[in-house]
Amino acid sequence: MSDQDSSSSSSSQTEGELDEETNGEVEKEEERDEKHRGSPTPSLSSFSSSLRAVIRIKQKYQAMKKRRQEMTLALNGAGTFTGAPVRTSPKIFTFDGVTPAAFSSLSSSAPQRKKKRRRKRVLFPNRGGCRSPPKQERSRAKYCLYLLFAIVFVQVYNAIENLDDHVLRYDLEGLEKTLRREVFGQQGAVEGLLAHLKDYLSTYVHNKPLVVSLHGPSGVGKSHLGRLLAGHFRSVVGETLVLQYYVLHHCPLEADAPRCARDLSTVISEMVERAEEEEKIPLFIFDEAEHMHDEILDALWQLVASKQSNEYLNAVYLFLSNLGHTHITKHMLHNSSSVSTAAQSRLVKELTPILRNTLEKLHQLWTEADILPLGLLEKSHVMECFLDEITREGFYPDHTNIERLAGEIEYYPAVGEHEYSQTGCKQVVAKVNLL
Repeated sequence: MSDQDSSSSSSSQTEGELDEETNGEVEKEEERDEKHRGSPTPSLSSFSSSLRAVIRIKQKYQAMKKRRQEMTLALNGAGTFTGAPVRTSPKIFTFDGVTPAAFSSLSSSAPQRKKKRRRKRVLFPNRGGCRSPPKQERSRAKYCLYLLFAIVFVQVYNAIENLDDHVLRYDLEGLEKTLRREVFGQQGAVEGLLAHLKDYLSTYVHNKPLVVSLHGPSGVGKSHLGRLLAGHFRSVVGETLVLQYYVLHHCPLEADAPRCARDLSTVISEMVERAEEEEKIPLFIFDEAEHMHDEILDALWQLVASKQSNEYLNAVYLFLSNLGHTHITKHMLHNSSSVSTAAQSRLVKELTPILRNTLEKLHQLWTEADILPLGLLEKSHVMECFLDEITREGFYPDHTNIERLAGEIEYYPAVGEHEYSQTGCKQVVAKVNLL
């Protein structure tokens, strides 16, 4: 009885293991089928994989069934009891007679399980750590560029400061106040002269010297203007860097013209070299230039026009003469109605080309010069000259006395509202001395 119980228990265990294995295989295959059914569009590849799985399970089941029968026969051959109830095997699911079409219909009719949603994995770089936005690498060349900008800014600022210092050295604002206060009736010429000086003295490096030629009739203030410039530059650059050259005084004889030209060239060279050492610009004033001999004009033209060393390029030459005074007189008498104090700049623009055509025929030196004409003085300007001279001499500035003295001066015939003096302010000093 014990042998029968042991055989039945062993057979039941074998059947239970077979059922568990079969059920496990079926569940695995169902999960695979559910995966394929969960896809939006089942394909031929998924169907063939399911069919292969079914065939594989069937083969495994037949092998296990055959092994179970062999074990049952072995147990029955070893010993069985007569009259023992015949054991019937449980109904087991088999795949006999199952076709792929039936399997597909069976799988479609089975309830679908809810598919678990899996969270998407966040992939990070292999470096590890949290993902961070890429950093833009800064080029080191930017710092060099910033440094270059700073250097250029400092250089430009330093150059501007040096220019200001160079201009302030010559005190052009003080010179402008002096000329406007003591030069009467020549506002256009004064403005043109100051403009040339400001442009030239604003820097120390030049490609040519500054040459200015002032032309006008007698008594209009040419020599007075030259004296004011000489006094101002002596106060700012020194006595040794200013030369006032009077032709009738330094070289009156024509026979001495070659020697005068050599001596003048030597003096100018020495002054230019001294100015170069002191980093200053010298001033050369040539009064009564209409009396200059050709040898002196040639020597000056060589210094002005020739491409010499840099120190000869840093100099100011001022020529004062009455050349072309007839053209100035005719122009002002014929256009007296349009000439006024406010129209002095226009007078300079109109007379400059006329004087240039005349002067270039006399000598080539004038081709290198900036020409500024000085116009005739009116009666009001002559009265200002008398007032200034009387004040200097210490007399009481009586308006009646000044008007009487101004009436003793000769004038051109009045044209419109203007009355021009024939001698300008030349006789003012002599008449004041008679008081």
